[in-house]
Amino acid sequence: MRNKNYKGRCEKRSLSKCQGVCRTFDAIQYAYADILQNSENIKEFRCNIPLDALTIGEYMTDFVCVKSDGDMMVRECVYRKLLMKPLTIKLLDASREYWQRHGITDWGIVVDEK
Repeated sequence: MRNKNYKGRCEKRSLSKCQGVCRTFDAIQYAYADILQNSENIKEFRCNIPLDALTIGEYMTDFVCVKSDGDMMVRECVYRKLLMKPLTIKLLDASREYWQRHGITDWGIVVDEK
């Protein structure tokens, strides 16, 4: 999850499975976009999708994917060192609840290696 008004470094790429330009803000997002691009189970994906009407602020989900069987999948990218921070936990819970309200149950996190 990322703040909607994030002002950090952004890498823009054109990937065939990504709708629009794929904008990644860190190494985890960049690597996971490649994984999604090369996965046979993923039909298409979008990145940095705004979470509308979130009570804790304006944030974006990292990846919303359509699997080849038509099901939806959501993934949030988080650095391992930030996993136990209270704000990170609060944001991840808010994202999971947001997507559950929208009928998506395949929600998960992607963490970097040690």
